[in-house]
Amino acid sequence: MRRRAVLAAVAALGVSVLVPGTAGATAFPTRFPLPDGFMPEGIAIGPWPTAYFGSRADGSIFQVDLATGRGRVLAAGPGTPSLGLKVDPRRGRLFVAGGTGGDLRVLDAFSGRTIATYRLFDGESFVNDLVITPDAVWVTDSDEPTLYRLPLGPCGELPEPAQVTRVPLTGEMEDVPDVANANGIVTTPDGSGLVIGQTSTGKLFRVDHRGVTKEIDLGGAVLTRNDGLLREGRNLYVVQNRVNLFTKLELSADAASARVVGQMTDPRFDVPATVAAWGNRFYLVNGRFSTPPTPTTSYDAIAIDKF
Repeated sequence: MRRRAVLAAVAALGVSVLVPGTAGATAFPTRFPLPDGFMPEGIAIGPWPTAYFGSRADGSIFQVDLATGRGRVLAAGPGTPSLGLKVDPRRGRLFVAGGTGGDLRVLDAFSGRTIATYRLFDGESFVNDLVITPDAVWVTDSDEPTLYRLPLGPCGELPEPAQVTRVPLTGEMEDVPDVANANGIVTTPDGSGLVIGQTSTGKLFRVDHRGVTKEIDLGGAVLTRNDGLLREGRNLYVVQNRVNLFTKLELSADAASARVVGQMTDPRFDVPATVAAWGNRFYLVNGRFSTPPTPTTSYDAIAIDKF
């Protein structure tokens, strides 16, 4: 879907269409209430000012206009979680990692219609996060030492279910039983591989397309409870959930090494799970993992200035 068609579709839904960095963007709210009991996990933002949130409770997708803070349920959930989310802006699609459901769903980002569902693993799994590359979608599983690869056609065509492959993780990343392992995932700056975070150890790993892992040299730093990852150029941003930290690293081009160049917290952090960006801000969703969930538990996402 071309940019003009995307913007036209967004405008048709009544969502504000503003260019990042314009004066209008500076007036955006900095807190975004989500439905009570929603239990959010993932957040995704495309090139338009709309955020998508996934529910750990039932897999519903909640859509929020960043310009106004108003939201609506875009898609009812399947009864299993919606965790990592990514927008495919050229085609107006939303990819959704299904957690314990063991699947990956593809939704229309404007209507919420389910385009496709892929069963990735039968049995105990935790399909957690994903990244979209020009020729594939790569998905992590925090329970299984494997990545899932969905090949994309030359024009982004979705694969048949039989074309989805499992890529075992080998090399230096050791699977730790009964805890979260591979979690956040991004591409390397030079595009030659992937970067994944291992929540259980606080380490980051470079992964080639065969699944061979090599620990990234962080200069002695440990990214305790690393969760969602976001890369902008050679800057890698890491959400550290239960320790309420947000850390900025500078990666080498091939992601063989990285150094911490900034770190922050915020009194509004309440176990942030992951991050997305639009304009001059980062948007983090508060997972509140340490708060017992009830149907009336409140949840939100917050905005901070980029650093």
